[in-house]
Formats: sequence, C-alpha cells, structure tokens
Amino acid sequence: MTIYNIYIFDQMGTILYQTNWNRLKQSGMSSEEEAKLMYGMLFSIKSFVSKISPLDPKRGFLCYKTSKYALHYYESLTGIKFILNTDITIKNVRDLLHQLYKEIYVEYVVKNTECEMGKPIESELFKLKLDQFIKQHMKSLQ
Repeated sequence: MTIYNIYIFDQMGTILYQTNWNRLKQSGMSSEEEAKLMYGMLFSIKSFVSKISPLDPKRGFLCYKTSKYALHYYESLTGIKFILNTDITIKNVRDLLHQLYKEIYVEYVVKNTECEMGKPIESELFKLKLDQFIKQHMKSLQ
C-alpha cells in the first residue's frame, strides 16, 4: 500500500497543508497551482455527485479511483476537507481520515494557540505527528 500525498483545505477552499510521501511523478506546476486545481476538481465532483446521487446526498462523495491512483475524501462537520491520494489497492479510508482529523488535526492545530485558523499550518509538531500517523497506518491499510 502506498500513500502519495495529502491536502487539507478549510471551509473556504484555502489550502492549509499539503505534503508528499511516495510521489514519483511531479505535476510540473507550483504547489499553489496544484492545490487550486485539486480544490476546483473536488468542488466539481461534489456538485456532480450531489445532483445525480440516488441516495442521501449528505453521504455524498467519499472517493474515486482511476487505473493509477485513488483519491479519498473526508469533510469534517466544521468544513475542513482532507484529500488523501493512494494507490488503487486501498479501499475507502474514511475512518482513517476521521481519526486523522480527530487525533492529529484537532489536537495539534485546533488546540494549538500558535496555529491561526484559516492560515497555512506551519506547526512542526503537527507535521511530525501527521507523518508518524500516516507511516503507522500504512501497514494496517494493506
């Protein structure tokens, strides 16, 4: 199982954090441009799914898969959006993303008085804990 990267956006679509782990191919654009493109695609997919879904639209969009990678999505009740790109062998990781929100984001960003809401996350402790969390759970997702 491979995790390529993660994006974290706030309610307004501002990129709060993005990092790569096992990404072999770069996009050829700046990380800011890539984040805007990712958020735009996410916004479009969510809108499309809510319009055509025969089920409860509150459950909405959770993931999509191509022949090369899978994009997993989780949105907290506060509107924080997590996008995790992985290889295609991983099934939906919604519970893992919820756990990441609760145990890492809330603990090391929301409760951190030095982190300003709506601004990019610069906390070294958050980055360390996120990296440890992802590496610890890579094996359990296989």
